[in-house]
Amino acid sequence: MENYILQTHGLSKRFKGQAVVDDVSLTVRRGTVYGLLGPNGAGKTTLLKMIAGLLNPSGGKIQFEGKAWSRKNLEHIGALIESPALYGNLTARENLKVHTTMLGLPEQRIQEVLEAVDLTNTGKKRASQFSLGMKQRLGIAIALLKRPRLLILDEPTNGLDPLGIQDLRHLIRSFPSQGITVILSSHALTEVEQIADDIGIISGGKLRYQGRLDEDVDLESLFMNVVMETKGRTAM
Repeated sequence: MENYILQTHGLSKRFKGQAVVDDVSLTVRRGTVYGLLGPNGAGKTTLLKMIAGLLNPSGGKIQFEGKAWSRKNLEHIGALIESPALYGNLTARENLKVHTTMLGLPEQRIQEVLEAVDLTNTGKKRASQFSLGMKQRLGIAIALLKRPRLLILDEPTNGLDPLGIQDLRHLIRSFPSQGITVILSSHALTEVEQIADDIGIISGGKLRYQGRLDEDVDLESLFMNVVMETKGRTAM
C-alpha cells in the first residue's frame, strides 16, 4: 500500500460562482518530489493555497498523513507561494530572526536553515540587495524553519538565470533525503523533468493526468497532448 503524505478528494474552489479548481483528487507519496504542471491560469496556485491553508475550499476534502486536514497540520507544512515576503532592509539572518521570534523557535534554527540553502556568507548584505535566486533561497529558508514534513513551492525558478535554476534544482532534490516531501508547481517542463518523481497535470482547473515520471516518458509530448485534449473538449 502506498504511503501518501497528502491526498485531496474532489477539492474545488469557486470565485463568484466560477470554478478555478474543479474536483481535484491529488495523491502525493511521502519522500518524493511531486511536480504539479499546468499552463498559466490553470489553477495551480489556487490549489496550493488551499493545501497551505491560505484559502478555504469551496468543496472536497484534504487529508494530511492519513487524517482530515486541520490548521494544526500547518506546523508540519512549509510554503513559498508567489514572491517571498522579505524585509528588504534586514539581512538574511535578521529576516529569519523575525520569524523564529514570531514562531517561538530556537535561534539555532537560523544557522541550520542558512546552511541548508547556502546563505551563510551573506553577512550584513540587506535582502533588498540580494539576487532573485538568493531571495528565493531565503524564502525557502523561512519555509524550512518549522522543520516541515511537506514543503510547497510555487514556481520557484521563475525569473532565475540558468545558474540560479541549477542551484535551486540541487537544493530541491536534496529535500526528500532529509525527510521533506515537496510539491513543486511549474510550467517549466524541463526543470520538473529533472527533479520530479511524480507529476500531475492540471488544466482548466481539473487534474487531467497523474502518475509517476518514468525515464522513457516524453514529458513535453505528454503535457501537450493532455492540455490540447482539454482545449478540444472545451471548444466542443
